[in-house]
Amino acid sequence: MSDIVNLAVSAAKEAGIHLLNNFGKIGEIKSKGDRNLATNLDKEAERMIVDKVKSQFPGHGILAEEGGGSGLDSDFVWIIDPLDGTHNFIRSINIFGVSIGILHKNKFIAGVIYMPVDDELYVGEKNNGAYKNNEKIHVSSTKELKECSISFDSSIRYSPDVMLPVLGDLSKEVFNVRMLGSSARALSYLIEGKLDFSVEFHDRPWDFAGSVCILEESGGKITDLKGNNVTHETTGYIASNGITHSKIQRIVLPRINPAQY
Repeated sequence: MSDIVNLAVSAAKEAGIHLLNNFGKIGEIKSKGDRNLATNLDKEAERMIVDKVKSQFPGHGILAEEGGGSGLDSDFVWIIDPLDGTHNFIRSINIFGVSIGILHKNKFIAGVIYMPVDDELYVGEKNNGAYKNNEKIHVSSTKELKECSISFDSSIRYSPDVMLPVLGDLSKEVFNVRMLGSSARALSYLIEGKLDFSVEFHDRPWDFAGSVCILEESGGKITDLKGNNVTHETTGYIASNGITHSKIQRIVLPRINPAQY
């Protein structure tokens, strides 16, 4: 692995272990808006990651969920979610993880997801494959929607007029639907073939950035809600095993107002 990927792995594991050691020991919870919460541990984990990046790669840009963005015009940009699944974490639901994605000249070149409860480390590097705990992994080979297990956005309250009809349309076509409350978990399951596709409407770049390169290296595909490649400015996406992607788009995209995404 490259020095960049090695640092991302080290930072994700250190932050994840800190989260796990403090699971059930939250000191502070703050509201970030409409029923969106953050804890002191989000910030502590983020600081651990950011400090590591800045110490080894001071010229790299950083876009982090809690700390915002700096140096986003740099060739290399790190996109960091220090605690994906914060609401699960707050309620002592052990579905949460750390997600780090790395861009080079606006292309996703590497990604790391660490799920500390199960000690699962997912790593992807451009042209170097996708791995879980050093074992190569691949998306599912499911072709038919009626056989698909999927993940769907749990934040229906933000746009029920769009999301409920889409959920209804999908539920008629697929085998079953999951809402996991953590994109890192949903996308890591997709990456290793446990799920077949995922649809999110309100995920921000830090929610999915760590997954993009790993997913693509495992044979999957991810696009925004207009059908374009995702970027560091994207909100919402369709991620899939690649085989089902066009079928999902035919169901989801007609329900979407492109101006909203």
